[in-house]
Amino acid sequence: MEMYTEFIIRLVVASLMGVIIGLEREYRSKEAGYRTHFLVALGSALLMIVSQYGFSDVLEADLVRLDPSRLAAQVVSGIGFIGAGTIILLQKQIVRGLTTAAGIWATSGIGLAIGAGMYTIGITATVLFLIGVEVLNYFFKGISLRSMIVEFSTHDQDSLKKISALFSSRNFIISSYEMEDRTDGSGNPIHYVTMVVKAKNMNEEGVLLMLLHDFPEITVHRII
Repeated sequence: MEMYTEFIIRLVVASLMGVIIGLEREYRSKEAGYRTHFLVALGSALLMIVSQYGFSDVLEADLVRLDPSRLAAQVVSGIGFIGAGTIILLQKQIVRGLTTAAGIWATSGIGLAIGAGMYTIGITATVLFLIGVEVLNYFFKGISLRSMIVEFSTHDQDSLKKISALFSSRNFIISSYEMEDRTDGSGNPIHYVTMVVKAKNMNEEGVLLMLLHDFPEITVHRII
């Protein structure tokens, strides 16, 4: 009975660490939130416990040799598929979800550690995770740039120069620029523009939209 109590404690602690990490991701409006990280940590801890103690009756037989780490090792491969699903390639210059994928992978490692009874290691790793994504982001947020895709169309080609000048004056960096000439429903020529814009601050989509609204001749299609 004491053994099962220990197993339950491991599952609860691992789940709690997953929720803590997930809440941080949820706070930043990331694709994987507290429910995903809760399930990853819980499942990883469960598989580690099964890997360590689930085959004890088989190991008691003669001439039977099992590697207790094999089942837990497959967790890493399985988490790779989940993490890959959170990574989005928008364009060659923009990849989203890398930190979320790495967070899921780290949460799995924390779940495995706690499932093995290494509470101190698992809790310490959780604290280091939060320090890494919060404290470092606070001190070095001016270094990293976030890329956004802006797509709009206009009949006036001169307005493109005004937009470029406005973005530059607001500390936005245009890293790539594509323009395609099309025709609208009336047969008039129209310029379809795709820009990759970099900004130092997070959640600048609203600022870009407000800036573009100052140009009535422009139709904004999407900002991502």
